[in-house]
Amino acid sequence: MSRWRLSAPVDDIREALCALPALPERFAIATLVAVDGSAPRDVGAQMLVTEDAHWGFLSGGCIEDDVAAHAHAAMAEGTPRMLRYGEGSPWIDIKLACGSGISVLVEPVRASEPAVAALLVGWHARHPVLWSSDGTTRHAEAAREAPLADDWDGARYTRLFLPPLRLVLIGEDGAALTTVALAREMGWEVTLIAPGGPEAAPFPGLAYHRGDPAAALAALTVDPWTAVAVLSHDREDDERGLAAALASPAFYVGAIGARVRLDQRIAALRAHGVGEAALARLRAPIGLEGFGKAPREVALSLVAEIAQAFHARRAAARSAGVSISASAPRSAVST
Repeated sequence: MSRWRLSAPVDDIREALCALPALPERFAIATLVAVDGSAPRDVGAQMLVTEDAHWGFLSGGCIEDDVAAHAHAAMAEGTPRMLRYGEGSPWIDIKLACGSGISVLVEPVRASEPAVAALLVGWHARHPVLWSSDGTTRHAEAAREAPLADDWDGARYTRLFLPPLRLVLIGEDGAALTTVALAREMGWEVTLIAPGGPEAAPFPGLAYHRGDPAAALAALTVDPWTAVAVLSHDREDDERGLAAALASPAFYVGAIGARVRLDQRIAALRAHGVGEAALARLRAPIGLEGFGKAPREVALSLVAEIAQAFHARRAAARSAGVSISASAPRSAVST
């Protein structure tokens, strides 16, 4: 049997739950609540475990099957478990290559719980959800994004679930299409705007608009977890789309184009009423430096730059430190 776990890259339990044909009556969530030392994953990383499969990873691949086995037992018993791996672990046969010690809370969950419904409503409605659990009782409510770090006090953890990153692309050339494919592979929500483009979307299930970019952006209700990138080349409506994007709360707004024509673009945006503070937000030309101009390289540099900007924004809203409970009481850890 193959050992490849193609579901391991799924890093958000909401994405995995929403991809299932139907919510399973019961499942388990495994959350990394403490890290003592260095580790491949940060605290707050999670796995989703059902009767038939599991998603996500909590270490370098050395504990996930064992965590899934404990999750199955927790589901059968209806009781949570706290697992300790590495330093201080009772399972000396399971080694952590990083040499650290980590604690994982495994909790059985029923799909009928109100907290689960609130979590998924937040995913679809694109608003933050504050989730807390002691392993037995879960609570979730809509929340405003705030500088809130994951917290574990030895009895209950709290986690802020943000909306998934959404990328809105304006364009239809090879770089735009490659960016769509790569961003979807990253698990992002993607919308393509191609004014006057073909009637059918280039990929099944892709959100697609053929009209004016400014009108399409207004219909989308761009939020702070949205990136907007213009990959069309000198269309008359480029600046209108950019002006609308810069007036929105999007965390990233970028445009492709030569540096020698950037002053002309800035002047056109000013003519559309874009102020200096908004203009300072514009990333142009888009993408990280050091990449070539081939469509795939443009796509890779753009996706990398957007991911960097998104995670930098998240990191700025979280406290520093590798563990949300470096001093969790040993009584909270089963042996």
